Amino acid sequence: MASITKLPSGAYRVQIRRKGRYASETFLLRDYAHRWARQAETRVDQGLAPNKSSVSRLATFGDLIDLHIVDMCEVGKPPRRSKAATLAALKRDLGKERIGHLDRQKMIDYGKMRAEQVAGPVTLGIDIGVTKMIITHAAAVHGLDISSEPVDLARVALKRLGLIGKGTERDRRPTKDELNRLFRCFDDNDRLTLPMTRIVQIAVATAMRLDEICRVEWTDLDLDRRMLLIRDRKDPRNKTGNDQRIPLFAATGFDAWALVTAQAKQLGRAKGRIFPYNSRSVGTAFRRACVEVSIKDLHFHDLRHEGTSRLFEAGFAIEQVALVTGHKDWKMLRRYTHIRPEALHGLAAARAPGPFGNLAAE
Repeated sequence: MASITKLPSGAYRVQIRRKGRYASETFLLRDYAHRWARQAETRVDQGLAPNKSSVSRLATFGDLIDLHIVDMCEVGKPPRRSKAATLAALKRDLGKERIGHLDRQKMIDYGKMRAEQVAGPVTLGIDIGVTKMIITHAAAVHGLDISSEPVDLARVALKRLGLIGKGTERDRRPTKDELNRLFRCFDDNDRLTLPMTRIVQIAVATAMRLDEICRVEWTDLDLDRRMLLIRDRKDPRNKTGNDQRIPLFAATGFDAWALVTAQAKQLGRAKGRIFPYNSRSVGTAFRRACVEVSIKDLHFHDLRHEGTSRLFEAGFAIEQVALVTGHKDWKMLRRYTHIRPEALHGLAAARAPGPFGNLAAE
């Protein structure tokens, strides 16, 4: 049986002795003490250790989110920007729901609400996946008596309703004319302090993401081998330590090494970041230029697609392109490959034998 004693401080100490086990916790409120005692005795009957009082005080889904964040920070894996944004949105929309009250219907209603807010099928799928992760974490790590089954059922329902699914693969590539119009717009803008033409060209030349461009440093540059080290490249499995060296060459129509050299001359130094600019400011400048020169539906990330496709058009094999783009799953690399049909003429000409046959192969 549990015994609850009021201490001189006004807090309540609860003690349980059951099946040879002893546990004690202190609470500010008697209701919390009673609830912990009931949970502790149930867990002992199940052959489990009682939960800590801090876990017993968890009442809402928002509390579970906070618990997950604290746990991940303690093991050196704090949520990065995209996951942190998802957690913040879930806490805003579902954080007040009581633990155990987040049933199938509430998750379906949440999915419909997100769809009305123009959340796409991939985004909503991520929201549901993170919700299940939070619940599973609480049950597995802290032993909370909570099931993720309602979330699984809601996922099935939302998928049947067409609100969760695979995203539409983009195949948008900028034309040569569109790139030239952007370059003229950047170069003619006297108020623009960012070297946008060079940034766009380096994006195509290296197939780097915008955040990678804006955080590589001069110390990551290998001058002798003309290689650049990109630290912590985006990867669905490894969030940190996924470093990769890429060559700075002129295989995509823009000379990456020449662009980096020009950047050093403009900065007048080779310390800190190579492109010491805020990635959001770069993205904003790119979008404004697209509007100004009437280019529709072009994203900065499409430049990564363009650089990847140009590497294939230059004749590189898929495993060679992966050494530049950082893709470890060649199936994922395929979706970034949008080769223009006219490029096949150049590839065919490069492979055609000379007038005396392909003597080099003999």
